[in-house]
Amino acid sequence: MPGDGLKKVVNAKNQFVPRHTDFSSPQRDEVDAYPDKRHPYTMLTINDIRTALEKRAHEPAEFRGHYTQAAVAMILADGESSGQNGHESELEVCFIRRAERNGDPWSGQVAFPGGRAGPEDPDAHAVAERETLEEIGLTLVENHRVGPLPIRPIDRADIREAMTLSPFVYYVDQETKNTAFAKIPEEVAHVFWVPITHLFDETAVTELEYPIAETWSTFPGILFGEHVIWGLTLRVLDSFAEITQRTLPALKGNHW
Repeated sequence: MPGDGLKKVVNAKNQFVPRHTDFSSPQRDEVDAYPDKRHPYTMLTINDIRTALEKRAHEPAEFRGHYTQAAVAMILADGESSGQNGHESELEVCFIRRAERNGDPWSGQVAFPGGRAGPEDPDAHAVAERETLEEIGLTLVENHRVGPLPIRPIDRADIREAMTLSPFVYYVDQETKNTAFAKIPEEVAHVFWVPITHLFDETAVTELEYPIAETWSTFPGILFGEHVIWGLTLRVLDSFAEITQRTLPALKGNHW
C-alpha cells in the first residue's frame, strides 16, 4: 500500500468525505498488546478458528432472561466459490443492516444477527439462535456452534441501562447459509456476507461520523460496498481477531 493512502470518512448518511492518512508508519502512541503473537492475515480455516476458541478459557456472563442481556451470532460459512478450480476454502461472515427506526439506538447500523434476552430464553445461546431465526430465517442448532467470544459490556450515553453482550461463533453449511434473508423488514433492511479476508484488508479501512447522545464523534470502521462495519460489531470482530492471533487494520493503533 502506498505510504500516503486515502482514508474514507463516512457520516451517518453514508456520505463520503475523503481524509488523507499516512499508512507508512505506526502512530507514535501505538501499542500492540500482543506484539509476539499477532501476525499479518493469512487464510483462516474453520479448524483454525475452532482450535483457537477451544484453547481459550471462557467465563460466561451470569445469565437471566432480562432485556439488559443480549447475544449475537457471528455466523461463518464457506463462500460460493470455495473449493472450485483448486481455490482454497474462503470463509464468509454474515452481517445484517438494521432498519432505520425511531427509538432504536442501533438504527441503520451493521450488526450480527441477535438481540435482547427474553424470559423464555434458558441461556445466552438460545437468545442468539432465537433472534437469528426471527431476524433472518436461518436456523442455528447445537452442532453449528463453534465457540464463545468474550462478553462485552454495552454502556452508551443513549441507553438507559447498561447491557451485557454474549457473542458466539457458528459455522453453517451452504444449504443453511442460503436460507438467510431479511425476514422482518421493519427490523432488518439487508442481509449480506463478507469474505473474512476483507475484514483484514487495509484498503477497506474507513472512519464514520455518528452522533451519540447528540454529540458527533468519529469512529473507525471497515467499508464493504455501501456498508460500514463499526462500533460494537467491530469490537466483537477485534476479539475474534485477537483470539485467532490477527490484527484488524481498522483498529491498528486506534485506542477508541
